[in-house]
Amino acid sequence: MAEVIEWLADGTPYSPRFGDRYRSELGGLAQSREVFLHGCGLPAAWAGQPQWCILETGFGLGLNFLVTWQAWKADPARPRLLHFVATEAHPAGAADILRAAAAHPELLPLAEQLQAQCWGLLPGAHRLVFEGGHVLLTLCIGDTRAVLREQALAADAVYLDGFSPAKNPGIWDLHTLKAVARCCRRGTRIASWTVARSVLDGLAQCGFVVQKTPGLPPKRDNLQGEFAPRWVPRKVAGSAPLAPVLPSRCVVIGAGLAGAAAAASLARRGWQVVVLDTHDAPAGGASGLPAGVLVPHVSPDDSLLSRLSRCGVRATLQQARALLQEGSDWQASGVLERRLDGSGGLPADWPDAGRDWSEAASAAQLEQAGLDTASAATWHHRAGWIKPARLVQALLAQPGITWRGGVQVTRLERDATGPWQVFDAQAQVIARADLVVLAAAHASGLLVDGGLPLQAIRGQVSWGLRHSADNSAFPAFPVNGHGSLLPAVPVDEGVAWMAGAGFQRDRNDSRPDPADQQANLERLQTLLPHTARQLAADFQDGTPRGDWAGVRCASPDRLPLVGPLHPLRQPGLWVNTAMGSRGLTFAVLGGELLAARLHGEPLPVDKRMLQALAPQRASLLKQRVAPVDPVI
Repeated sequence: MAEVIEWLADGTPYSPRFGDRYRSELGGLAQSREVFLHGCGLPAAWAGQPQWCILETGFGLGLNFLVTWQAWKADPARPRLLHFVATEAHPAGAADILRAAAAHPELLPLAEQLQAQCWGLLPGAHRLVFEGGHVLLTLCIGDTRAVLREQALAADAVYLDGFSPAKNPGIWDLHTLKAVARCCRRGTRIASWTVARSVLDGLAQCGFVVQKTPGLPPKRDNLQGEFAPRWVPRKVAGSAPLAPVLPSRCVVIGAGLAGAAAAASLARRGWQVVVLDTHDAPAGGASGLPAGVLVPHVSPDDSLLSRLSRCGVRATLQQARALLQEGSDWQASGVLERRLDGSGGLPADWPDAGRDWSEAASAAQLEQAGLDTASAATWHHRAGWIKPARLVQALLAQPGITWRGGVQVTRLERDATGPWQVFDAQAQVIARADLVVLAAAHASGLLVDGGLPLQAIRGQVSWGLRHSADNSAFPAFPVNGHGSLLPAVPVDEGVAWMAGAGFQRDRNDSRPDPADQQANLERLQTLLPHTARQLAADFQDGTPRGDWAGVRCASPDRLPLVGPLHPLRQPGLWVNTAMGSRGLTFAVLGGELLAARLHGEPLPVDKRMLQALAPQRASLLKQRVAPVDPVI
């Protein structure tokens, strides 16, 4: 899958796989600017637009992206949001991306940021975030034709790139060009360095009007054109994004992780967002957990849940790095997951890119946790702990968001032409907005006609302060698998350990329960016997505070509900809820998915994931009762 790059004597990167250079003999910078950026009429074409979307076939070493990003930064008339969607069957390593940009000092700061996010590029879509969420790169790893079938986008410009048609005909064939055309709107500009007859004929057959233009020496000609079919394009169901809306006023109901994430994603796109919550402070519900584990799900078949969890973990890590203080609010510590069923958990053919995420735990890691070196366990590199309330507060602090606490929303109402009206317990209208997002966990269903298939899941965390004499009792990293242990979380009084969590279905109260504290000890005895023996006395004499309990909310199939509830019957009513015990994994991703769909943007997940999260499946879920994943 990954590309092995050779470097020629003149510093030009070369692909042995395709027997071709990555850039022209005169260097890639001029080609990127003249052939692609200017060939698509940029930056002039995007001036004053709220967003702009570029599709590139063949990401290569990322030079076209870096040049476009640089042009966006330098343009005072730039769009608020720049989307760059690129396909790549054989992604280059992060070190090669940086090396390729080293010849262009003006691009090096951007290349360093790109390199830092180019990890774990397994097949599928990966959303990389820059400029505070205003430059979004969606890297689609796999065959161009196949990965574009999994995207719903309408590109404003297309960079047709890749190794030459003679070396890599698959990326230029008619079926691939048809896949590109399905991602275009009438008027989409297209540019390429190749003028091969097969490409010209294929583009014309797909509805593009193209012409040759003067090329960069030693090439005589380049290609430019636009999508202007003589027919009305027939869109395959689900292949086109929703018609975008213009930002206006929005009410988000719920100020936990899901509500804060949705509010932040919408505010970045220009919405004025009011967030309402019954509590007197943000994160008053389950998001008030003192600290939680952020870790991807793994499975031998790399299930949809596993793939979706990686998208979510990446999204949350991006926000944590941008908004939180590492070491006090969160820590990318890695996480050890015990596999108590004895399985390895990972696919048998797990590639190197997968090992960027997770791999079998080493003997040294098991020993450090006080476990037998024969124990089945997985080490997650891209994992750690986060204080959810700190993330909620940071998300709600974004410009364009107003928070109002102590508000009980009891009813929503909308007439045929006007905005949504939000009523409180006294039947007073407390807010009006064109868009309402329900993110109030289990209470979200109370505001929907017919309700939602949501289940209350109560959990309790035990915690206490660490003492220097206890150091030998704790691993240096979080451990999960049957409950979890966070060994060292900074709190006001010092450094705390935290163990949990309870998992009681259909229980709505958040009062601490001594029985749950005992249950946490029993789980810890199974998960980490050595640590549990050292802490047993603390549990018995009441030293663990055990003073936090909360109620999460889950759907029967363990996946969130994200998107419009009834697009035709109730336009403007969306949900981002049912995060279950994986709120840290799913909430940020859900907020971004919601905002991207609303604005007709490229999505951070593929179509199958989108369908798996659709609220319209709620009617089917009401008929099902499935186990819920007990991981907090």
